[in-house]
Amino acid sequence: MSSLSLGNGLVISHTEAHHAEALEALQRLVFPHLADQEILHADQYRHHLKVFPEGQFVALDGEKVVGGTTTMRYRFDGSHMPAHTFYDIMGGGWLSTHQPDGNWLYGLDVSVHPDYRKRGIARGFYRIRQELCRQLGLQGQIIVGMLNGYHRYRQELSVEEYFEQVKSGKLFDPTVSVQQRIGFQVVSLINNYLHDETCGNAGALLVLPAAKDIA
Repeated sequence: MSSLSLGNGLVISHTEAHHAEALEALQRLVFPHLADQEILHADQYRHHLKVFPEGQFVALDGEKVVGGTTTMRYRFDGSHMPAHTFYDIMGGGWLSTHQPDGNWLYGLDVSVHPDYRKRGIARGFYRIRQELCRQLGLQGQIIVGMLNGYHRYRQELSVEEYFEQVKSGKLFDPTVSVQQRIGFQVVSLINNYLHDETCGNAGALLVLPAAKDIA
């Protein structure tokens, strides 16, 4: 699947070099609290196309970039991953950690322009990434979902307690709970994954086996 139509003129397709500047601007809009070193820059997006072009996607409204996702291949046993940071796992933004023989697709980010949310773009990215997993014979997708709802509970819960309540379904997190509904399975908490106090600097490691369809 090289492209995916979402209707109403929205299309997901492979990233091209001329999308790079717009993708950097989108990162800064969608992730305003991230450290600059954790934001993907235009020259890095262009480099991704040399490293793993088939794993890079944009959402377009005509010629306008309204979403993006960056992925790489990674070796993973499906149940355990050593503690790591977002900066390190993406090779400082250059995908130097991409493993051409990796058995899983590591989804590093999904960004959607605020004016285009709730129009199926994020779900579309997960769908086209799932199809890529099947085409390449991979075992599935790995992601680290940001615990974006934690800031509302930080005075009463530790990030570990918040994670456990989200995992069990007792609390709704605007990112991780939605990913669970799509079909991702929560594996573990990764502390100090990135620099964003709104999510307690932590993320939830999730997996979606290639055999599963997007809900």
